Amino acid sequence: MIIGKLNIPQEAIARVAHEVNRAYCASLGDLSQPAWEDAPEWQRSSARMGVDLHTMGDFGPEASHISWLKQKLDEGWKFGPVKDPEKKEHPCIVPFADLPREQQAKDFIFMAVVHALRDL
Repeated sequence: MIIGKLNIPQEAIARVAHEVNRAYCASLGDLSQPAWEDAPEWQRSSARMGVDLHTMGDFGPEASHISWLKQKLDEGWKFGPVKDPEKKEHPCIVPFADLPREQQAKDFIFMAVVHALRDL
C-alpha cells in the first residue's frame, strides 16, 4: 500500500518505525531488538499493523497498544516477566495505563513516526 503525497510504501514506513523503536530500546539498554532485515515475520507484521492503524486516522498512542495487545493475545501470547518469543510471554501484556512510562513512550514515538511519514 502506498501512503501520503510522496507515495511512501507502507513497508518503508513500518521499517522506519521499527528501526526508531529499536534505537529507542537500545537507549534503554534493551539490545534484544533485531534489525528489520533480521526481525522475525511476526515482528515485522506487528509493525505493519501499527502502520495500518495510524494511516487510517488520528489515533492516539493508547490505540497502538490496544491493537498490539489484541494481536498478541490472538496469537496466544500471555503476560510474563521478560519477553520470551519461545514461550509467547511479554511483560507489556497489561493495560496501557499500567505500562511503565518508558514503555508508553514507545507507542508515542511509533505514532509520531507514522504520522510524520504518512503526511509527507
